[in-house]
Amino acid sequence: QVFTFNTVEIKARPSVKVKNGDRVSIICHADISKSTDFQLKHNFTIFKDGKLVFMTVSDKEDARYEISTARSSDTGEYKCTVEAGGKAKPSNSIHVWVTGMTKPILTAEKKEVLEGEVVKLRCELPEEVPPLYFSFRKIKMNSTPKEKHVFERDRNFSVAEFAVEEGDNILQFDCFVRRNIKFEFESSEHSNKTLVTVREPFIKPTLNAKPSSNITEGDRIQFECSTVVARMRDIEIILQKNKTILNSVRDKKLLKYSAVATLEDSGEYLCKVEQGRASKTTKLNVVVSELFPKPILAASMSELDENKELTLNCSIGDFQRANFSILRKNSNGDIRLKNSRNLTMRVNVNHTGSYSCKAELKGIVKESKPVRINVYAPVSKPTLSIVSGLPEVVLGKPLWLICRAVMGTPPITFTFYKGNEVKKIVINDTYATFLDENIRQNDKRGYKCDARNNHTSGMKTSNILNITVIVPIRNASLGTVPNGEVEDGSETAFLCSVTEGSWPILFRIFRKTDHEVLVFEKSEHADRVLWHKKTMKREDTGTYYCMASNQANVDVRSRPITIRVILATWQKGVIAAFVLVPMAGAVALTAWWFLYKKKKAKGPSMEMSGSALATNLTNEKLTRQHNDGDYYSGSGYIEDNENHMKSTDESKGPDLESSEVEYTEVEVSTLDPHR
Repeated sequence: QVFTFNTVEIKARPSVKVKNGDRVSIICHADISKSTDFQLKHNFTIFKDGKLVFMTVSDKEDARYEISTARSSDTGEYKCTVEAGGKAKPSNSIHVWVTGMTKPILTAEKKEVLEGEVVKLRCELPEEVPPLYFSFRKIKMNSTPKEKHVFERDRNFSVAEFAVEEGDNILQFDCFVRRNIKFEFESSEHSNKTLVTVREPFIKPTLNAKPSSNITEGDRIQFECSTVVARMRDIEIILQKNKTILNSVRDKKLLKYSAVATLEDSGEYLCKVEQGRASKTTKLNVVVSELFPKPILAASMSELDENKELTLNCSIGDFQRANFSILRKNSNGDIRLKNSRNLTMRVNVNHTGSYSCKAELKGIVKESKPVRINVYAPVSKPTLSIVSGLPEVVLGKPLWLICRAVMGTPPITFTFYKGNEVKKIVINDTYATFLDENIRQNDKRGYKCDARNNHTSGMKTSNILNITVIVPIRNASLGTVPNGEVEDGSETAFLCSVTEGSWPILFRIFRKTDHEVLVFEKSEHADRVLWHKKTMKREDTGTYYCMASNQANVDVRSRPITIRVILATWQKGVIAAFVLVPMAGAVALTAWWFLYKKKKAKGPSMEMSGSALATNLTNEKLTRQHNDGDYYSGSGYIEDNENHMKSTDESKGPDLESSEVEYTEVEVSTLDPHR
């Protein structure tokens, strides 16, 4: 008994797309080949969206899953598997789509409600499965329906609430449902319509104005707002104008409010009745006519000098019966000056300020627009000075000037001059400043400033301020005579000079060895200073430089020069005398003793030999003198002795000096011969 599965197929009858409520069959068919005709049991299993929905065992090669009434929940992917004799084979999958949805059912919690209450609704689809999108509608006569949407992921029903508003009488509600199938929305038909009747808890209020809604200011107006209620408890009546509550009552059916009418009382009034969530309103427009216009305050002058006379006059056209008063405005409260339409006074600077007047008739008080009065005191003669205090400025630095007026009513106009040229105009209260950044060395122009205000006395001018321009020091140099090496005990002249700089100039000369020492200081009204040092000593050896400064407070330093103090000529002679004379004596004594010993030992023969030797030496010397062309004065001994002295002096001199003086190689600048 050999068999094999050829194919396993799944089909939907009459179609894979059927209408909601129709009958649909899901058929699973197995095509099997057998070696002989024998009976084989087949296990059929049908799945929808991966879940088991049907299972049967049959010896036939077909199995049928019947859905008598198809619903949208039957939409999905269907697949079957056939198992027989230890073998199994699945089919391909098909998508069955049940179009359309069942009609939803809508119910309302109440069939009759009051204004301000809510209507609770429930919409359900018993035969459908979630997720579902529910839409509720509130339908009112001659208006667009209001909708609410609710998504239910796990339920096939939903609830919603609608508020009952003012003007709602008979309301209708319905709902419909949508679902998403393969990225497409499918909607159900609308549910049954549910009717809800609305009852009023109170009637719309009535708002009246007495004696009329058109009155004249100064008259008393009274407002009355009333309503009819079914239940008095928690009723509230409110009177408003421009969102401002004027009056209110609770648990009453009538509200009254009265006031003396003014122009500001014109406008729209609102009476509102509230109970719970219910609210109804009535509006009334009131027009208040003007009794008299606002007064006008006129001044004889708005700007005047102190000690002048000022007249203020208040008027309101043809109305003469009003009560007038003139006031001065003040932040702490207006000051009443006079209960009259006219005021005349002699003013001073303290009268500067704003003034107004008031007119009163039949309890109505009106105030004019304020009038500004400015009283000016004459400006005093200004003073011009330098901010730093001293009437001087360093060349290249800015100059700050300040012009002050001790007296004078602001605003004051300040004008700065350099010479006769206007440099700056400033408007301020008591002072002004000016920065001059263009200072020149030979600038001889003086500074002055003018001050003026609105007083008729005119302009005042300061004294002329002259400025000293200080030129900073430039290029200090130091030179000496003699230059470089000077003899001990001799006189040396030091010359320190500058190429530029304002006088007086402070010159200082320093010597630098292990530390700096100030050796000379002098202030000169010149560009150079000469210092004579009478006696130079060995300890004066070192490096010298000079430093120059003036009122610009900038120290300028010269290049350093090195001065070496050496032995004087007479000192060298003394040293030579003390060294050479003893040496010559010692040499002469040694020679005599040597000759004396020779004479005593050899006698006359030696004398002859000595004479012959002397004769030979003399001849030889003459011959050499003739041949060489050189002439030597004195003996060879003296010549050697002199060479010995020189070498001794040369060898001892540097050793003696090196222990006291350090030598430095420097670059010495050449003095300007013209200076």
